[in-house]
Amino acid sequence: MFLTISTTGTPERPATDLGFLLHKHPDKAQAFSTSYGTAHVLYPEADELRCTAALLLEVDAVALVRRGKGKGRGGAPDAALAQYVNDRPYAASSLLAVALSSVFSSAMRGVCNARPDLPAQARPLHVEVPALPARGGVAGCSAPEAEPVKHSGPDLVRRLFEPLGWTVTADPVPLDVRFPDWGDSRYVRLVLDSDTLTLAEALRHLYVLLPVLDDAKHYWVAPDEVDKLLRVGEGWLPGHPEQKLITSRYLARRWSLTREAMERLELVRLAEADDSEVEEIDNAVEAETEAEEKPAPLAVRRREAIVTALKESGATRVLDLGCGQGQLVQELLRDARFTEIVGVDVSMRALTVAGRRLKLDRMGERQAARVKLLQGSLAYTDSRLKGYDAAVLSEVIEHLDLPRLPALEYAVFGSARPRTVLVTTPNVEYNVRWESLPAGHVRHGDHRFEWTREEFRGWAHTVAERHGYDVAVSPVGPDDPEVGPPTQMAVFTLGTETGKEAKAA
Repeated sequence: MFLTISTTGTPERPATDLGFLLHKHPDKAQAFSTSYGTAHVLYPEADELRCTAALLLEVDAVALVRRGKGKGRGGAPDAALAQYVNDRPYAASSLLAVALSSVFSSAMRGVCNARPDLPAQARPLHVEVPALPARGGVAGCSAPEAEPVKHSGPDLVRRLFEPLGWTVTADPVPLDVRFPDWGDSRYVRLVLDSDTLTLAEALRHLYVLLPVLDDAKHYWVAPDEVDKLLRVGEGWLPGHPEQKLITSRYLARRWSLTREAMERLELVRLAEADDSEVEEIDNAVEAETEAEEKPAPLAVRRREAIVTALKESGATRVLDLGCGQGQLVQELLRDARFTEIVGVDVSMRALTVAGRRLKLDRMGERQAARVKLLQGSLAYTDSRLKGYDAAVLSEVIEHLDLPRLPALEYAVFGSARPRTVLVTTPNVEYNVRWESLPAGHVRHGDHRFEWTREEFRGWAHTVAERHGYDVAVSPVGPDDPEVGPPTQMAVFTLGTETGKEAKAA
């Protein structure tokens, strides 16, 4: 099987920079052993105006059968001859995807020690795959009530690649050129072009989507494939319109793994909501007619209320659950009484931004020892979160579907069990005070619900009773006599007996 990646350049920005990005010198032809054959990397052309790198994978059909995946798709036994005579040596599949990740691993991660400036640069890219299985299927629907639509192979190729910024050409390969009446085969000749993507992004797209279009894997799909998919799909898979189909096929239709991946992708999508938009809404809610007397934004007041409540609780070791881009962590670091601050978020992108905000790479040793950023999902118990004085869920719960709330409740109140838990969430009754917000709309597109004061108090008291906490609800921001405050905060405190038990544990 065969794949080429081409780029163009200028004397100032030569196309041969592709060699630096791929960590493969254009003047050399190199060979790499794989479990199922040999991967060759060569450059059919390489000058400052145009450079093409080719990956040729020679598949050992006998080795493929002996390692257990030559019996046909899904493990169903085929005729003996079909185990050795099939499309595996010729058509792009998970074999080629694995070879890409093995041979170009540094390029896929966006690492180039020789030229650190190159990986982040978008460049003209032209990718060709002469033979790609394109198994049509039911693509995702934008609306739940819509009927599923069966798409042809070429159409599905376009639906998978075009949302990622590619211009796609997917020409069906005739079943037999001598007999046009026989029609087209299930293979296409794929050509991708883009001027807006980095090479690392392109390789990650190919790594996931080649086996998705083939709808098969040559190896056993274990639970760690979910982590691999989320890592390689970071930045593009959570928002892809065909996310469900991609996830299901990549995980070989193992429904338990697909369900787990979809839940985690949804949490990532919600976690990556634009914080700037949230703060813009908060500011609009607080806007005053007299600009010179404009009060502090609601986001600032909320952090002030949280810090005050944490001080009153006596907490020194604090969890910021759903820390986003690290605004609260940054605020807590300014106060020396907080000796350990842990930010937790499901999104690596958000944690990366938080690390830059906090300047972790330039932080002094003593200050760095006070802060830690962890990736984790709040829908699952996590032993790393046990033993802390307090946990904060600031504007987090409204980003979850209501059926997912019990899992979060148990993970925080039942498993981690900090002595104090602070939860803030919007008060939907206050929305009428925001003139530009249409009636019936929530404050942010990613909010799955927004509670009234009564609904929030009811939820808070139910959670407190279930897990042995006392709870008090207080306003954040101006407390309107008719509709209440813009934000409401619940302070949960472990009851005396349960607090002693938690401390002993």
